[in-house]
Amino acid sequence: MNRRTFLTHAAAIAATTSLRRTLANGTPVTAPAPGGVFPRGKAEHCIFIWLGGGMSQIDTFDPKRRGNSKAKPSTPGTDYDIVDTAVPGVRFTEPMRGSARQAEQITVVRTVRHNIGEHALATNLIHTGRPVSGSTTYPSFGSIIAHERGAAYDKVPAYLLIGYPNVSRGPGFLGPRHGYIYLTDTETGPVGFSPTEHLSAERTVRRQAVLESLQPRAEDGAADYAEVQREALRLAGPEFMRTFKLEEEPAALRRAYGGEFGQRCLLSRRLVQSGVRFIEVSHNLNFINGAGWDTHNAGHQNQYALVRELDSAFSTLISDLASKDLLDKTLIVIGTEFGRPGTFDAGGGRGHQPESFSLVLAGGGLRHSGAYGVTDDLSAKIVEHPVSIADFHATIHATLGIDPAKNLGAGSRPVPITDGGKPIAPLFA
Repeated sequence: MNRRTFLTHAAAIAATTSLRRTLANGTPVTAPAPGGVFPRGKAEHCIFIWLGGGMSQIDTFDPKRRGNSKAKPSTPGTDYDIVDTAVPGVRFTEPMRGSARQAEQITVVRTVRHNIGEHALATNLIHTGRPVSGSTTYPSFGSIIAHERGAAYDKVPAYLLIGYPNVSRGPGFLGPRHGYIYLTDTETGPVGFSPTEHLSAERTVRRQAVLESLQPRAEDGAADYAEVQREALRLAGPEFMRTFKLEEEPAALRRAYGGEFGQRCLLSRRLVQSGVRFIEVSHNLNFINGAGWDTHNAGHQNQYALVRELDSAFSTLISDLASKDLLDKTLIVIGTEFGRPGTFDAGGGRGHQPESFSLVLAGGGLRHSGAYGVTDDLSAKIVEHPVSIADFHATIHATLGIDPAKNLGAGSRPVPITDGGKPIAPLFA
């Protein structure tokens, strides 16, 4: 993606969101109001790994009993062997064996629930913490973290997306200043952020001066566009772009991370070191198993490759951050839109299950226990400690020292950061 494409995309977002900059009753979004008491974590960064399609919790982080998708009739349960983890009583599936060895640094929140079984709407819910509204475009939690914490270093963006752009990842009513820069190629980074070779430094300065002179005349979407232009110019240059030189890393470490997805996770560690506050890393952009994590029918039969790739990158990311004294400062989150039932469909795959599924937290200075919450013998029903999406968001924000009850709006219609979410208290004990 070149700079012009990026700016055009950002301007389009600005144009569509500028009309939504007031809440449903017309109240403008202004300075946040003070929040209340909450368990304040000490993490400085967040890496959010996104598994688009719906990860099967029973085939990864919450297996209960061995099943068989190919039997006639099929046998409910996980399709893989089950292994012990470093935490007594907590078990993962065999393809997650690397993560199993790191379980003391992990909490699988096994009892997340909501009521949306459609991919796009559930993706939006996981990212924003709220269902789609016809009157308000809510910000993603990546944008909220960028808004509240900013970048840790002024030469880098606060929020970077390694994946394809989507409104669910966006800043909503916070405005484009708190949106993301995105890329899909880890080797080159966001193409266009290095200065154009034929432009001298003097000519670049003149162009910036012209942009500044036009700013007072800009309104609504045009003003947003100019703001995004300034941000792109601020980041342009070799200092930020050096972050994407993965060849500087030891070959053995690159191999440990694995393929394309693993290199994105390695890049996310480098971005943390550079000062980026929030990084989202999309897994399986190229659908290595033909269906991604949406494992209906035959898609399930090739799921093993996905799970192994996730495990290699996730477990290496944990150990890599720990070796550089960054794990307690960096919260790793694994998100997906919903889970999968323990039973198989007629084609040997799995359907959608939003009523009970797993999301994952690692590092971030939390008190980890391998798993939190209890589900039944097929991971289908919650037995103990249900966790709402708002609660999960509140836990993330609190870990980064952000009050989940703080208002992003003022006046008669304040908008709190979470919709009444409460952090998972044992993680902060």
